[in-house]
Amino acid sequence: MTNSNNQADKKLAFRNVGVLYHPKLAESRVMAAEILEFIENFGVSAWVSSSWDEASVGDQLQHSDLLIILGGDGSMLRAARMTVRYTIPILGINMGNLGFLTEIQPAEWPECIKQTLQGNYWIEKRMMVQVKHSRQQHTLAVYEALNEVVIGRGRMARLVRLHTKINGGYLTTYTADAMIVSTATGSTAYSLSAGGPILSPELENMILIPLAPHLCLDRALILARSSVIQIQIQTDHTALVTIDGQFEIELTDGDELTLAASPWMGRFARLHEQNYFYSTLLNRLGGP
Repeated sequence: MTNSNNQADKKLAFRNVGVLYHPKLAESRVMAAEILEFIENFGVSAWVSSSWDEASVGDQLQHSDLLIILGGDGSMLRAARMTVRYTIPILGINMGNLGFLTEIQPAEWPECIKQTLQGNYWIEKRMMVQVKHSRQQHTLAVYEALNEVVIGRGRMARLVRLHTKINGGYLTTYTADAMIVSTATGSTAYSLSAGGPILSPELENMILIPLAPHLCLDRALILARSSVIQIQIQTDHTALVTIDGQFEIELTDGDELTLAASPWMGRFARLHEQNYFYSTLLNRLGGP
């Protein structure tokens, strides 16, 4: 190859890179094709897929060591869950709105991807929450969340009762619209809208915060990584648990959710200084 980007004669940080585009953003599909060619000119293997095609992406992950995501925070959350068992770092190109999880802007991608391929990056690890859904003492499913888990009423505007234990000890019964269990990552999302605190992303804590509580504890609780939360649902209608705001599971009366720190971490390739979170926080929240 004669392209000036060809670095095949130099030791690069990655051997196989996946590029995931947002299927509803035409410009992300075009950019993905450009990025694919750019990466291959370095002598690095690369592949492209829709970020919504989890089956196709899953087939490629065991052979990949970096994912580049074109989209917003929703795309990053989806990628974090798909890669959680593979310890693959994720580099996000912001094509959404806030971009709390993405790293670079679209115009910056050639230089930033080159920098990443050459190993000039650092890995930020973020705690995830593992959720076990049980019914009559049988585990139905286990989920991973990077942002938050929301447990509450379904489509009917009726309260649910959430019998809550922490580390096996009874805490209280929340009567509320819902309960948010958030990570530090999710502290700038739904939890923040509900009046919760902002946590630095490297903190390995969970925030427990009720939505519209009625005659019960109405303050947010910040729990240690070692905490185990058990919530039993009492309802006379269908309730829901939502994972990262992207998919929901129906709950029935007596169902139990057990939430704890996941054994896996979200891994993000970062190019900015390690204090980036504070320097960009107000800009992303619309501050001065």
